[in-house]
Amino acid sequence: MLEEVERWLSSRSWSAADRPLDRLLEAKRQTGRTVSVVLPALDEEATVGAIVAAIRGELMTDAVPLVDELVVLDSGSTDRTAQVAAAAGARVVHRDAVLPRIPALPGKGEVLWRSLLVTRGDIICFVDADLREFSATFVSGIVGPLLTEPDVQFVKAMYDRPLETGRGGADGSAGPGGGAGQGGRVTELVARPLLNLHWPMLAGFVQPLGGEYAARRSLLERLPFPVGYGVELGLLVDALHTVGLDALAQVDVGVRKHRHQDGQALGRMAAAIYRTAQLRLTRGHLVRPRLTQFDRGENGFVPRTTDVDTEERPPMAEIPEYAERRAA
Repeated sequence: MLEEVERWLSSRSWSAADRPLDRLLEAKRQTGRTVSVVLPALDEEATVGAIVAAIRGELMTDAVPLVDELVVLDSGSTDRTAQVAAAAGARVVHRDAVLPRIPALPGKGEVLWRSLLVTRGDIICFVDADLREFSATFVSGIVGPLLTEPDVQFVKAMYDRPLETGRGGADGSAGPGGGAGQGGRVTELVARPLLNLHWPMLAGFVQPLGGEYAARRSLLERLPFPVGYGVELGLLVDALHTVGLDALAQVDVGVRKHRHQDGQALGRMAAAIYRTAQLRLTRGHLVRPRLTQFDRGENGFVPRTTDVDTEERPPMAEIPEYAERRAA
């Protein structure tokens, strides 16, 4: 590891306990900064309500007004995600209702990008909607440095990921032989090698693909957003190039438990992440941005080919509707 990264680890890696709520509230009062929390959601009725309730009950009260705005961005759910989130107290916005002149594309990065148009906070905190046993510390922990450290602009959560043998997580968090502190399979087999080899300044991030992170709006509106699985790696790399390593940080928020996906879904995630990295290395294009996987059928293995996420949205600051809204 580079000496500069070792220094960064000692000066820009914290625990959520380092900043008690009373300190954050005082910093928020002094700076006047506002905080928006965004939950991108697709068929998460089983978990989204508890997450919303925890944030509202612990961080949006008269005694603890840390969060000013809580928005669930529904990415086209077919279950009761929207109803459950609204009943728990979130403002629910459907992806297709935001910037309708640009047809929406499927993918998490798409809804994160569009969320900039329907939120007003100076600080935006993203939280995945499939977390189980959610703690509001996930929000207060990663928002904290942005309220207390003027030079910090982008904060990732780090955490343990309990493994359940034989099952695959949203980043391959499960599988035999792992430890609680490891990242998921896609992190360890794809993202971490890419970062260490090509962006060694980012080698100190414990969970580079984690879906819980917060940033200043003034930074996010300047970054392009990959529309799909590559959004976390893309934002991290582009933030490094835009504001430098010392403006990035990470906070230990404890333990993360979430919904699991199968191995083929992880393959599609890995391909999209590799493509996101490749684009940033060359600003070129893959020769063939498609991925073939195999399912066993009645007569043997059957190939199934899917497109790899290749679309990116431009920095939101370049969108006329966003500029008009900011000027209003």
